[in-house]
Parts: sequence; C-alpha cells; structure tokens
Amino acid sequence: MTIRHVVSWKLATSDETERAEQAAEIKRGLESLPAVIPQLRSLQVGVNVVPGDNFDVVLISDFDDLDGIQAYLDHPAHLEVAGYIRSVVGSRAAVDFEV
Repeated sequence: MTIRHVVSWKLATSDETERAEQAAEIKRGLESLPAVIPQLRSLQVGVNVVPGDNFDVVLISDFDDLDGIQAYLDHPAHLEVAGYIRSVVGSRAAVDFEV
C-alpha cells in the first residue's frame, strides 16, 4: 500500500513579489527533505502559475504506510520547514489517501 499525502497552502500576503519569494522558499525547503527523511518515497512541489483565488503551493508526497507519514511529520527537518510555512500561510488544505 502507498499513502499519498497532498497539502495545499494559500499564502497570507497579498504582495505578489513577497508571495513569489515565500513560495520559492517553501518549495526549496520541502524539496530538501527527501535527502534526510528516508520514509519519504517521492515528493513533488508545485507553485501556482495561474493568477486568481487559487492556492499558491502544493505538495504531493508518497509514503509506504501511515507510520512513514508520522515519521516524516515528526522529523526535525520537516518541523523546521513546517515552522516557516506556518509563519507565512493564511490557509491550508490536506488529504491522505491510498494509491
């Protein structure tokens, strides 16, 4: 069984330059995680390219099981990236499902 973890974030800022910088920092931080978290089987991060009322950043990641997701969530590297994300995000949506 593979568990897919999908998270979308809407940044709090309305300034387009700041939004682009924050989205790039989120992407950079998340993309650093596969090198240090062995439970993370695959990871994709996308930054929205269509203006409007969409979410700004999406994470799509795969794990072997729910224990793998928990290990990822508790890992110090993830906690550091998540701390930055929480500091700049206005809203978040997430879903975990079997694939």
